[in-house]
Amino acid sequence: MANGEFAARKLIKDRKKWRWKDRNYKKRILRRQHGPQDPLEGAPMARGIVLEKREIEQKQPHSGLIKAVRVQLVKNGKQVTAHVPRNGAIKFVDEHDEVIIEGIGGSQGGPVGSQWGMRYKVIMVNGVSLEMLRTGRKEKARR
Repeated sequence: MANGEFAARKLIKDRKKWRWKDRNYKKRILRRQHGPQDPLEGAPMARGIVLEKREIEQKQPHSGLIKAVRVQLVKNGKQVTAHVPRNGAIKFVDEHDEVIIEGIGGSQGGPVGSQWGMRYKVIMVNGVSLEMLRTGRKEKARR
């Protein structure tokens, strides 16, 4: 084992090598590399194409249907389900529309409340804010 004034590089190299014998270190690093990845790849928002509209049942004890869309992301082709928030907003989203989605704001990047498995929400449709469309202040752009 090297020690002394100029042995730092060797000590660091050895430490990196022997780290892999630590079960917890190995598990943590390998899970990070091969585990479930974020479809947005760390970005705050993503652009996608609407594949279909769907209604999803809420978790117990709530009843009612959550309006959602299935979106295919442009950047990597992954498919995610995104919530269309507020009353009547689903009417302004059609199949093959281009939407911008963002995280829904649950803890640790997860879902909120009774909306299981839904981690994203729609904020724009064809370049126009969903809230503007919903309140009638702007019209939907034709693609």
